[in-house]
Amino acid sequence: MTPPAPTPVDSMLLAARAVIAPDAVHTPGWVDIRAGLIVACGAGEPPRPPDHVFEQSTLAPGYVDIHTHGGGGSSFNDADTDAAVARITATHRAHGTTTMMASLVTGPLDEVERTVAALAGLVERGVLAGIHLEGPWLSPAHRGAHDESLLREPDTETVDRLMRAGRGTVRMVTIAPELEGGLAAVTQIAGHGAVAAIGHTDANYDLTRQAIAAGATAGTHVFNAMRQIHQREPGPALALLEDPNVFAELIADGVHLHPAVVRFIIESPSRPVFVTDAMAAAGADEGAYKLGGLDVSVADGVARLADGTIAGSVLTLSEAVGYAVHTAGVPLAVAVRAATQNPADMIGLPDRGRLAAGLRADLIVLDAGLCVTATMQAGVWCAE
Repeated sequence: MTPPAPTPVDSMLLAARAVIAPDAVHTPGWVDIRAGLIVACGAGEPPRPPDHVFEQSTLAPGYVDIHTHGGGGSSFNDADTDAAVARITATHRAHGTTTMMASLVTGPLDEVERTVAALAGLVERGVLAGIHLEGPWLSPAHRGAHDESLLREPDTETVDRLMRAGRGTVRMVTIAPELEGGLAAVTQIAGHGAVAAIGHTDANYDLTRQAIAAGATAGTHVFNAMRQIHQREPGPALALLEDPNVFAELIADGVHLHPAVVRFIIESPSRPVFVTDAMAAAGADEGAYKLGGLDVSVADGVARLADGTIAGSVLTLSEAVGYAVHTAGVPLAVAVRAATQNPADMIGLPDRGRLAAGLRADLIVLDAGLCVTATMQAGVWCAE
């Protein structure tokens, strides 16, 4: 079926071959929408003649990407913030992402502060779901694509400075807890109401457990840019993955993780969260780019620094879900939950990430190959 026109309507009943609800997959199923909200979702025949029938498709919640640096040729730290955000969100929305958080790489403090303040206005207007600071409080030994000269140890004044710049919109901060002042900063970040995420870290297993006890609730792209597992020193990944109260980010693109590791994270006691960690080249041509102040070359679907270090990805969440299902063997409903419900819960967005009564009507239409053929945001079909 051709996707409906992108025009707002007050009431809409959708029926489909399958509907992925929070705790079940309805085959067939239906979703009833009014004034931008879901009022009911159920199995079997719809309660009245539907407005749209997707006979060969699956309805799922809109994807929620809580770790993205850019797309469509733009980055969130570009000078023209409004234009960059419009381009990035449109690029990812075309692939089913209806909620996005802006991630910022390490940069000069004054520059990061200005960018955070500019992005905060877009969060307050509902364009973005929040801001993620990936740096500057990272381990030089696991810096990834972050400028080592700009990394620093956390101190109370600087943490407060950047959090205040966001006016409550900074929802996540990645931090290496082994840095001097790191554990105190974890507690400080959590005290601001943001997620303290352990990442780009050389912390050992015991220190990671201490950081979780101090208030950390997430791991940033687990296994990537952190101390690896050793039989006598299991490192941070195992501490994160064994805890059911921790959200574990993973990049399912066939570059960052082996499919067996994707399955391992998905099946762990932690709550898996698909992220793209996408940089500007996502949805754009390959070639030369910048990530923060560093030069990045994108070729054959991989973004790298000159020394070969992986520099984010060119992934969309649609591709992540497809890779997880088709290559890693993850059940579709589990993969969708990792791209919708879990990230929404991770950053405290109770009104989305599920097809359930009372929530915002963000949904996508998936064909048999799991490609997104139509996207709805707050009850309105999107044009992209």
